[in-house]
Parts: sequence; structure tokens; C-alpha cells
Amino acid sequence: MKKIGIIICDRYRTCAGGKCLRALRKREGAFARYEGEQVELVGYTSCGGCPGGNVEYTGEEMLKNGVQVIHLATGLLVGYPPCPHIETFKSFLEKRYGVEVVVGTHPIPKKYLDLHARLGTWDDPKWQPLLGPVMTNGVTREAYD
Repeated sequence: MKKIGIIICDRYRTCAGGKCLRALRKREGAFARYEGEQVELVGYTSCGGCPGGNVEYTGEEMLKNGVQVIHLATGLLVGYPPCPHIETFKSFLEKRYGVEVVVGTHPIPKKYLDLHARLGTWDDPKWQPLLGPVMTNGVTREAYD
């Protein structure tokens, strides 16, 4: 059983997690990596707001619950502007807690892809490896609008 945690952007702290949970159930987006595996969600929280004060402590709590992989939610990528701390969060959690960190949860919805393409948000090559796990086909993106 793979145990995972999800950290969302505090801008979306009232998010009920519907897209993330659907993607986890259907093994879509960044959760496609768990195809054929049993997965248990053992933690779900926000970063605590810029610059992510909750990230310092939430990893410890998730580890107490057996977390093996922490996902930084897709909202950190698709919000405007995208989270400027994603790489810092990933690096910190991996180094501090020795846990694998994946950027992304559910597939990027079409409306967000269209917006960021129009704005040129992700034109910088640094975004490409972060977007990879949640960049799916057009049909799937539309299903997450």
C-alpha cells in the first residue's frame, strides 16, 4: 500500500479536493504513476500561505502517518501566478524528511492551460519538468474544467 500526502496552495484552502481525489481514484495526472497499486491518502493540508510556513511542519505530521510520497497539488502550478516556492518546497521536504515529492496531482484543466499559454506563464523552460506529470491529453484536460 503506497501512502501519500497532498499539500495544496493556501489560496485554495477551502478546496474540497474533488479534482485531486478523482484523479487519484482514476490514476490520472500525476497519480498515473500508481496505476495498478493500492494507494492511501494519509494527509491533506495547505502550505499555510506564502512563503509556505506550514510546509516546515506538515512533512513531520505526514511521516507520522506513514507517508511515502508527498504531492504538491496542481493548484500550485495553475494558480496565477504559479507558486514561486514550488522548487523550494520540493527540495526542503525531500532533504528534511527524506520523502519523495512529486509536483502535481490532477491533470491541468483545459481552461488553465489555455490561460497560461496565452499569458506565456510557462514559457520559461524551468516549468517543463514540473508540468510533465500533469500535462495530459485534450480530452482529459477538458474533463477537469
